[in-house]
Amino acid sequence: MQIEKCIGRIVDIIYQDAKGRITQRTIRVRKIVDGKAIAYDFDKRAPRPFKIDRILAAQPVGRTA
Repeated sequence: MQIEKCIGRIVDIIYQDAKGRITQRTIRVRKIVDGKAIAYDFDKRAPRPFKIDRILAAQPVGRTA
């Protein structure tokens, strides 16, 4: 799934950070800017940027923002 199609949606993602660690996150995608998904990270309880090329998988969870 393309993350660009998930603006305004809650999405489960598999993400690889700059150090190579892979995590699963639940986020609400707010916007896409300069190759980054600007999103609210429910696990960290804060807004975070996620580089699109590091999002390995994305799946909408069915709820909308």
